[in-house]
Amino acid sequence: MFDHVKFGVRDYAASKAFYLKALAPLGITHFNEAPNGIEICGEGEPSLCFYQTDEKPAHLHLAFMAKSREQVDAFYRAALDAGGKDNGPPGDRPQYHVGYYAAFVIDPDGHNIEAVFHQR
Repeated sequence: MFDHVKFGVRDYAASKAFYLKALAPLGITHFNEAPNGIEICGEGEPSLCFYQTDEKPAHLHLAFMAKSREQVDAFYRAALDAGGKDNGPPGDRPQYHVGYYAAFVIDPDGHNIEAVFHQR
């Protein structure tokens, strides 16, 4: 649906380490770094971009697609290992719809990051 999402972060190095580790289990491993920030993406997929800033934007909710429940679980473990804070362990979320399996973590800037698998 989107081509890329770009936002500012308080600690570029911490955010880079967090996202590269947390998103690797979802197959999101490609990145391009430039003086004005970083772009992280899966091959041929929309990208996530961020840059260093002192601005304090409102918190975001970013949901990444997973291909299985196991990927959601692996994302959650990797995100916690990368310094994320638990905001909802892997599990079914029937309040959204039947087959919605997700996990939520808070990133270094307080953003709510989700990995979700939609069971068919």
